[in-house]
Amino acid sequence: MAEKTTRKPFEGKIPEEVRAHFKAARAEMRESVKGLLPPEFIEHRRNARKEMLLAFRSVIDSALKHMEEKE
Repeated sequence: MAEKTTRKPFEGKIPEEVRAHFKAARAEMRESVKGLLPPEFIEHRRNARKEMLLAFRSVIDSALKHMEEKE
């Protein structure tokens, strides 16, 4: 599998302390929003995301199959 790369577009442009603060604030914001939503919503959202990814996979698989048939 491909190596995971992390995007850091502001690295070197914004002090690391500020970046760390924003990262912590983002995590706190996500947790607070998560606390507002019922657990069923979170589960449904996760399942819907998985289904969308599986749908894209089937489109890619179909395109690859079509390409192989033309070879």
